Amino acid sequence: MIRSVVRGFGTSLPKRVLTNRELESMVDTSDEWIVQRTGIRQRYIAGEGETTASLGEAAAREALDRAGLTAADIDLIIVATSTPDNTFPATAVNIQNRLGMHHGYAFDLQAVCSGFVYGMATADAYIRGGLARRVLVIGAETFSRILDWTDRTTCVLFGDGAGAIVLEAQEGEGTVADRGVLTAQLRSDGAHLEKLYVDGGPSSTGTVGHLRMEGREVFKHAVGMITDVIVAAFDATGLSIEDLDWLVPHQANRRIIDGSAKKLGIPLEKVVVTVDLHGNTSAASIPLALASAAADGRIKKGDLVLLEAMGGGFTWGAVLLRW
Repeated sequence: MIRSVVRGFGTSLPKRVLTNRELESMVDTSDEWIVQRTGIRQRYIAGEGETTASLGEAAAREALDRAGLTAADIDLIIVATSTPDNTFPATAVNIQNRLGMHHGYAFDLQAVCSGFVYGMATADAYIRGGLARRVLVIGAETFSRILDWTDRTTCVLFGDGAGAIVLEAQEGEGTVADRGVLTAQLRSDGAHLEKLYVDGGPSSTGTVGHLRMEGREVFKHAVGMITDVIVAAFDATGLSIEDLDWLVPHQANRRIIDGSAKKLGIPLEKVVVTVDLHGNTSAASIPLALASAAADGRIKKGDLVLLEAMGGGFTWGAVLLRW
């Protein structure tokens, strides 16, 4: 059986760090308020010359280096983003060109904060279907460019960054002991689209718009939706919470992360948390957290790792893989 195995990972963050203390001088908020309600202490903000494509390129290059590969070895690039450099062409094509890759194909995928999970599921389907052997999956965002910096309820939550992985087709035995993606569970429900959205777009207003969010509504739905796909992932594989080595959740809010882990009975020491350092980086959130735990040796070869996210739309999903 063909499995999609992680060969390499990489990250990229803007140069500028914006702390909660600095935000106190920009909007009516406080470090104590932000930390208590979200767990965020700082975030990275893209500066001049730093874009979704440039951050994604840097993360991709690091992932390729760790994999011992070059762009010539890649068949497909999938970029999960809600903040592309241009309305078109796709940021993936931009990154493909930046990498000097003139073969294969590339496209963007838009599922907001669930984008990286959707991207991994898509890459896995292409690999198992024989349409690609090696895929670069990139989550890259510059959410600072769509924030209303006078809205203290949203501007304190988000940051910029990029993370990438290389997925490679490898032969497996068809059991849950195989390395690679074991299952992907994806969901969406457009009935909730007005709870987390951007109030602009080419077809509606002709402007980029700003992020708008009903925070309490998002929080109310988050834990239940996340639990749904996690339970489905374990049901699909016959594995259980006890088999899990690491949970790598979308880094939106520490209270959502802790609430989900508690509801599922996952010990907090098995949960990777980087929300304090990065804030909510949307589609870049999971690959940034995943790379952090893999780089410092927490995630080891053979570990069972669960990725989960929920984003605007609503979209939500989970990927269960063996490292």
